[in-house]
Amino acid sequence: MKSEQLKNHKITRAIQHASPHFDERPDESDISLLVIHCISLPEGEYGTPYVKDLFMGELQSNAHPDFAPLDGLRVSAHCVIRRDGTLEQYVPFDKRAWHAGQSRYCGRKRCNDFSIGIELEGTDQSAYTDKQYQCLVEVTELLLMHYPKLNRRRIIGHEHIAPGRKTDPGSGFDWPRYLNQL
Repeated sequence: MKSEQLKNHKITRAIQHASPHFDERPDESDISLLVIHCISLPEGEYGTPYVKDLFMGELQSNAHPDFAPLDGLRVSAHCVIRRDGTLEQYVPFDKRAWHAGQSRYCGRKRCNDFSIGIELEGTDQSAYTDKQYQCLVEVTELLLMHYPKLNRRRIIGHEHIAPGRKTDPGSGFDWPRYLNQL
């Protein structure tokens, strides 16, 4: 990805969806952590519209029995990378997406304040696709170029900032593969 592929804190090639689930960062210059997540709705089913519906605040909790606990949930991520490598962006990077929940990193609470959240379509146990790794590497390199407080040592999983509460991206995520490609 080239530098011109990020404009107004949005990746120009990404499919843009304007999630209502975001707010202002306390310090928009403090973008210093990248958090990798995974998501599928229902769990283990891919290519459904439900992830988009969740992040847009349009998920019908009666659409699937597993969705009842999600009723009224207000969450988002900056980006989602689908199994086929399609990139969707829900929140501009200079805004605070609601992806990390109760979290802590290096003694700081509220990781949403200073992080970017990227969701990979998958489960904690599933292997991710080659196209997802390729897209994730490209997006990460672009972010590293544009946000100087981000670096390779500040790329972590949701499991690392919310241990005991979250397990994603899980055992199916190949950290050495991803980090070695950067």
